Amino acid sequence: MLTIDEKLAEIRRLYFSTTRETIQADLAKALDLLKSMSSEEERERATVYMEGLAQMRSDWARKSAPRSRKRRARN
Repeated sequence: MLTIDEKLAEIRRLYFSTTRETIQADLAKALDLLKSMSSEEERERATVYMEGLAQMRSDWARKSAPRSRKRRARN
């Protein structure tokens, strides 16, 4: 069983080591660790890393999504 400090350290490690290719798995693992924390105070300590991971996922998903709009020719 991991201590709260070990859980927080692992979430922090995931935040700093994640890549575009690993973000989904890293975020899922971080969420599992977050859910295993027993109090709101413990979860608050991980907030900045969790928000950062979510933002990276969002940014990378936006950049890799194909554009669906087609430009119309102006007459």
